[in-house]
Amino acid sequence: MLNKRDYYEVLGINKDATEQEIKKAFRQLAKKYHPDLNPDNKEAEQKFKEINEAYEVLSDADKRARYDRFGHDGVNGQSGGFGQGFEGFGGFGDIFEDIFDMFGGGFSSNRKNSPRKGPDIKYRLDIEFEEAAFGVEKEIEFARTENCSKCSGTGAEPGTSKTKCPKCNGTGEVKYAQATPFGQIVRVGTCDRCNGIGEIIDKPCTKCSGTGKERKARKISIKIPAGVDTGSVIPLRGEGEAGEKGGSPGDLYIYINIKPHKIFKREGNDIYCEIPISFVQATLGSEIEIPSLDEKISHIIPEGTQTDTVFKFKNKGIPNVRGYGRGDQYVKVVVQVPTKLNDKQKELLKQFAVESGEKVFEPKKGFFDKVKDAFSG
Repeated sequence: MLNKRDYYEVLGINKDATEQEIKKAFRQLAKKYHPDLNPDNKEAEQKFKEINEAYEVLSDADKRARYDRFGHDGVNGQSGGFGQGFEGFGGFGDIFEDIFDMFGGGFSSNRKNSPRKGPDIKYRLDIEFEEAAFGVEKEIEFARTENCSKCSGTGAEPGTSKTKCPKCNGTGEVKYAQATPFGQIVRVGTCDRCNGIGEIIDKPCTKCSGTGKERKARKISIKIPAGVDTGSVIPLRGEGEAGEKGGSPGDLYIYINIKPHKIFKREGNDIYCEIPISFVQATLGSEIEIPSLDEKISHIIPEGTQTDTVFKFKNKGIPNVRGYGRGDQYVKVVVQVPTKLNDKQKELLKQFAVESGEKVFEPKKGFFDKVKDAFSG
């Protein structure tokens, strides 16, 4: 008795814990240290036994009162019996149902035979920049699983029917008794006769080989709303894979991807572009045409415009996908410096520099330039 830990300490609760708090603590620990989750773990096995012993005492009002008064001596010989299966745990059945449900079976034998929604399908759709801006209708084609057109999804050849599996009685699951250090535990597994279906097909459908499903190509037209962006998702309910056991089909999710544009870049609902202008246009001012998503924009560049100047055009961007307003268009002008000038153009620029009080750089003549000047003279 000297080596036994306090039962309240074992369950990690206070001595004034309520019945619900005791039960909750036991559930959490029982799931954590259950032998099926800790195979060949002697320490977990010992802890599992210890928490069961603590719970058996503290969950019983009479035993708990004696334990609180006399300690372990008050319940000595009262808290054994761990070799009697579920009955030996003193009414733990509801808790162990939770534990076995966690393992994916047991106590819910109809789960596999209940209607289940079919899997969803993801489809990537590439569209042009302008199509995303103003919306478009697209036809797409994809493959999906549908109920067999010959047997209507039953899996049985038309004119025949399924029969209930005699081994599992239609549940799709069979129970096995397993001996453990704590007594006999019932485990639940998939029926090997019907593979968990619960039914036997005596004469499978020749078209689908008894699966009840077939792969088909499907074409549908979808409307892409104006303003969508890369990453936008359009759900189409019921266009996914066929369901199981009469369940509804899954959904089709259209993932939008917008192709890059040659001129425009997009940030939210705003668009950006760069327009080259000449040195003369930037200096003297000029009227230029600017491309946009609609008609071209006529805009006057004021004289003395510097390179990288940005002009804003309201409501010339992308329409809002929710249907109200548009973004703006931002245009950055980039002044192009001429790279090839004839002698007259150079002379005019030199005169301009002199008038502006600027010092003109005169490159030194090389050997061949000097020879050329000598012959020309």
